[in-house]
Amino acid sequence: MNLPLPGSKNQDSHRLLEEVVRAAAQVILGKEQVVRLSLTCLIARGHLLIEDLPGVGKTTLAHVLANILGLSFQRIQFTSDLMPADILGVSVFNRDLGVFNFHSGPIFSQLILADEVNRATPRTQSALLEAMEERQVTIDGKSRPLPAPFFVIATQNPSHQVGTFPLPESQLDRFNMCLQLGYPDTEAERELLRGRDRRQVLGEIQPVLSLEQLAAIQAEAEQVTIADALLDYLQGLLEYSRICSDYSAGLSPRAGLAILRSTRAWALLQGRAHALPEDIQAVLPGVINHRLNFSRSQAGAGYSAAASLIEQVPVP
Repeated sequence: MNLPLPGSKNQDSHRLLEEVVRAAAQVILGKEQVVRLSLTCLIARGHLLIEDLPGVGKTTLAHVLANILGLSFQRIQFTSDLMPADILGVSVFNRDLGVFNFHSGPIFSQLILADEVNRATPRTQSALLEAMEERQVTIDGKSRPLPAPFFVIATQNPSHQVGTFPLPESQLDRFNMCLQLGYPDTEAERELLRGRDRRQVLGEIQPVLSLEQLAAIQAEAEQVTIADALLDYLQGLLEYSRICSDYSAGLSPRAGLAILRSTRAWALLQGRAHALPEDIQAVLPGVINHRLNFSRSQAGAGYSAAASLIEQVPVP
């Protein structure tokens, strides 16, 4: 059982994180695994991409995480006419003082919901790149730091829908995880139909973590022990993705670091101060399925890239 050890340092973190999951489950019904993976992504200081059909709760999940974590929140609706300045901000000339005054855009918040990010043009999508990677933006030649912590949760509709601009690989790689919510099961949907409006429930959600507690949990996750044998397993997964002809291109070192950070965060969420192979396998689909593509000969094989890797690479 993945229970915290009595008196262990990670016991309080485990308890707080379980409170976060329970609070989110009041709004996001029947999707505990997605909630846990989303929380893992944020603990790992990563950004999250949620790709699914309209109306399954993508935006609601972002609102829930912002409320529960007590973060300042801005929602940016991406459209085809959205400009980079609408996200980053703009300098306006002050005639009285003879200087330019900077008016910050919505990017200067702790949690950004980039809603339907693939409905904006590539030029506007790229406005997020520096912010996501460097935690700062450069405007008029001046670098401006973003608040800490800083997370981007982006939602996107399936690429076959009208009016979408596929995210380039360079931007996809900035997202630590890509998740799908999917339709609720029968029981969860019945509760959704018979219960109160989710917006009303969302308005009642109170923060579970303070900023100090969140920062402490993130720091604690970075101290989760990774044994040499587990690194061997991770490197085996990376190496197989690079030499196997089933994939169009292998996983990059950045992908390996994303798997490692997510594995540590997932282990902490399970109440452990050490990671196991099962932790890698739990986070692997969310971390690599948007990074690793099958080659033409394997397209439509009926299973995910992560499932294929897990099947082919044995645990040391």
